[in-house]
Amino acid sequence: MKHPDAPPVISAHFSPTVRHGLRCHQPGYSPGVNEDGFSVSGLDKTVERVARQLAATAIERDRRGGHAREERERLRAAGLLTLSVPRAWGGEELPWSRILKIIRRLAEADSSLAHILGFHHLQVASVLCFGDEAQRERYLRGTIEKNWFWGNALSPLATEPDTRTEADGTLRLTATKRFCSGALGSDMLTVSLHRNGADRLRRHMAVVPTARAGITVNDDWDNIGQRQTDSGTVRFDNVTIAPDEVLAHAPSLDEVRGGLRNGISQLILANLYLGIGFGALAEGRRYTLENSRSHLAPGVESAGRDPYVLHRYGNLWTQLSAARALTDAVLARYDAAWAQRDDLPEEEHHGLALAISETKVFNARVGLEVAEQIFDAAGARATASRFGLDRFWRNIRTHSLHDPIDYRLRDLGVWYLHGDWPVPPIRTA
Repeated sequence: MKHPDAPPVISAHFSPTVRHGLRCHQPGYSPGVNEDGFSVSGLDKTVERVARQLAATAIERDRRGGHAREERERLRAAGLLTLSVPRAWGGEELPWSRILKIIRRLAEADSSLAHILGFHHLQVASVLCFGDEAQRERYLRGTIEKNWFWGNALSPLATEPDTRTEADGTLRLTATKRFCSGALGSDMLTVSLHRNGADRLRRHMAVVPTARAGITVNDDWDNIGQRQTDSGTVRFDNVTIAPDEVLAHAPSLDEVRGGLRNGISQLILANLYLGIGFGALAEGRRYTLENSRSHLAPGVESAGRDPYVLHRYGNLWTQLSAARALTDAVLARYDAAWAQRDDLPEEEHHGLALAISETKVFNARVGLEVAEQIFDAAGARATASRFGLDRFWRNIRTHSLHDPIDYRLRDLGVWYLHGDWPVPPIRTA
């Protein structure tokens, strides 16, 4: 184990970026097309178009909350659901760094829909990490051929066993799951199973059609932020689950597969926070240049020339730039780890988890500060509800409480003071 004061092992490759790092050139990855002929520039244009479309109605939909059916279908129609599926099953197999930068870009415009897209790809990653070959063939091929939208029902309201096994091996699930992002309107669900005597870290995961008998997806998400993530509850009443619908490998955070899958979960959140921060700063800038009034200070011709306003925007931009650099370095490191999968050395497995925790903590703090301080820069009239500038703070505040950063800081403190890897190396999201 390296001493905590030793420099982190980070890939020397830094991807060139366009604006907020959307164009990700990985080693051996053509800036024009990937190995399957998929147009990178075409994807950039698609993502920008979708981002603009989402931004145009984001304020109104945030007020309304509820299910964003039309916008979800826009993500599907744009071909954004198959990016993480390997080419062997007909997908694009883009690097995770690129997918996460797309999520970041969409989060600038609408973090709820970016969240839903990110969690869709997280469920695809669950099949990749925990499914056997037959399950990957069934579920990944189905994602391509039927353009499935995935949701999740992984967080139980209670921790006691919720699944019983019948004589023929069929499972019966009776439970209520919470924070089921993307479940409403989905085609397929990943579902957690807790069996009698099972270790909490060794819970099982199954895949079921959302429309199966006994499944009720409730439209009961009504929080102050991330209002269109469909993150309410799902009720399972004696739902039948076939043995081959239980993914072959039980998730475990102290194993590489579980750590890599959970790393994607954490990086989705980190990139959501970063995207929200950039989105808030851009909206604040636009408001300042178009609407803010200057204070009666000598020699200040407009709010955009006020030295204190300039100072504040310079400070916020610097923080976001640092967060982006940190995030992009960790994304490059994650791509290298994903390429190794089960061959990933234990030290890199644990070190990557800590690096992801650092990134998530930093991005949450920076994003919250930016979303708050744009009001100091824009002025009192910017608090008018028609401008919707408060949505950025509400979104990141809601999401950053989902997996408290205090636990990340505790893990980092244990490592730095004592040189011990946290057990498990990274908490679930």
